[in-house]
Amino acid sequence: MSEAKGLKKPVKLKTELASMLGETELPRTEITKRLWDYIKEKGLQTKTENGKPENAGKFIVADATLLPIFRNTNSTSKSGKVTDLRNMNEGETINMMQMAAIVGANIEK
Repeated sequence: MSEAKGLKKPVKLKTELASMLGETELPRTEITKRLWDYIKEKGLQTKTENGKPENAGKFIVADATLLPIFRNTNSTSKSGKVTDLRNMNEGETINMMQMAAIVGANIEK
């Protein structure tokens, strides 16, 4: 059996994410899927920045469970875009396009 590589390779989760997902290691693809499952189950999407949850749209509302995970994020993408969520508050939103940065910030390097 070949070892999983790339996005399918299990990675070690930081404490907050491990606590939320009940796992210490998961592939990035599974982390993203489980976060989306949670967001959809709780109806945490909104169409407007910092809007109220309406279960649709490109913004994700931080609840008490997601907030510590989002707050771990302070990264710069290859294109130079900074994602710094360290001062985020409950009820504020992120753009769904920031999800990769959030997943990356919540795994051990």
